Amino acid sequence: MGHSTASGGAATNIVISVERNAQTKPTRRRAPERCEWCGQQLPDQDGVGRRRRYCGQSCRQRAYEDRHALSRRELPLDSVVLSVAQRDDLADRLYQVSCAAEDIATALAESASREELTELVETLLAVARAAEHIR
Repeated sequence: MGHSTASGGAATNIVISVERNAQTKPTRRRAPERCEWCGQQLPDQDGVGRRRRYCGQSCRQRAYEDRHALSRRELPLDSVVLSVAQRDDLADRLYQVSCAAEDIATALAESASREELTELVETLLAVARAAEHIR
């Protein structure tokens, strides 16, 4: 999901090894990379040339617009840009956290068993972990 950092993109770790195939032509293999805008996994890239940074033209365009908005001081440097779908997805995940917390409060008020409370807390932790990932 799209967001930007103050440096303009997500950090990636790259591992490169060069192997020779049957025709003694170098082939580049590296660890899987992700789109710098949305975080989607990029396809493997063989051969030589510039490495892909974005999964498609739309992510490249959004990153360009984001970089230029920051340079024109239209957005604060620490801003996070989300699409409407990404915002809605994040709102849904936060709602799940809220519902799980309310379930625990209700169970406590009704003197629920330890096993039931343990299960509800595990559910809360699971939805909270899912909600913390913007990508």
